[in-house]
Amino acid sequence: MGVAIGSILASDEIDISELNGKRIAMDAYNIIYQFLASIRQRDGSPLTDPDGNVTSHLSGLLYRNANFLKEGLRPIYVLDGEPDTMKEGTLEKRKERKEEAKKEYQMALDRGDLETARTKAQQTSRMSADILDSGKRLLELMGIPWVQAPAEGEAQAAHMVIQGDAWAVGSQDFDSLLCGAPRLVRNLTITGKRKLPGRNEYKEIAPEIIVLKEALGELDISREQLVDIALLCGTDYNEGVKGIGPKRGLKKVKDKGGLEAVLKDEDEEIGNYQVIKRLFLEPSVTDDYEIVFGDVDMDGLIDYLCGEKGFTESRVRDIMEKVRSKQTDLFSF
Repeated sequence: MGVAIGSILASDEIDISELNGKRIAMDAYNIIYQFLASIRQRDGSPLTDPDGNVTSHLSGLLYRNANFLKEGLRPIYVLDGEPDTMKEGTLEKRKERKEEAKKEYQMALDRGDLETARTKAQQTSRMSADILDSGKRLLELMGIPWVQAPAEGEAQAAHMVIQGDAWAVGSQDFDSLLCGAPRLVRNLTITGKRKLPGRNEYKEIAPEIIVLKEALGELDISREQLVDIALLCGTDYNEGVKGIGPKRGLKKVKDKGGLEAVLKDEDEEIGNYQVIKRLFLEPSVTDDYEIVFGDVDMDGLIDYLCGEKGFTESRVRDIMEKVRSKQTDLFSF
């Protein structure tokens, strides 16, 4: 879900070419879930290999990363670790929503309503160890590094940008900004379109960048106050305060100075808010990682995607040859 504070954050549209040569720390789970939801057959079922294993995410990762590499962008995928216990309520609600969507999907299939079936199917996507492992293997074969976070991937990605090991975080969510990411790049789809959640519709988009220092300066608040606003609106760790959205939250925090004063004024409570604030202001991260861009293993890629996963060899070769022709130094990052 992330935090819904985008309406108050200043952003600038950029061209993908402006990211040439830059390292972008990608929120891996965010991206993989997008592919699991959107890349499906007409009846809503995911793409699978001959053994019935899901391959929707592999198709998405192959095409998107090939496009990234053609544009000279250097993706680094950051994987979530163990979620904090404070997030258990959110995770349980997500599980319940998925179970309900699964039932509605089957009902739609039974009555032959494929449009509804596909919409409901997109809401049932689940991350499994097999999906994660196959995604990591594909990244390795493409020469793209991945980093294992101890907890939240967005927090680790933010830390890597702060450390200078990446230039920006690449994600649709805004959590990394709360964790101190100096830059966030959104809408990195290359295609110029993004599917609307739960609907078989697309909207035109362009990559955009949010620079934390500039956004905070324009709002005339601190990062801690931005976290306060997020808690008032609701995060993955708390429900938020009814009737307070980003704009009202901004006004209240600026008028009162901080979260405690706002809660007192509103006669509201947010349980364990000090703990939740620390999850954003002092997140669990690690320096135990190594970022190495490798050569594309073309033979290994063909063996894996075509030999094991049922991809068409001519298509995979065509995709990677276009990468090779566009970026002559691809094999020597």
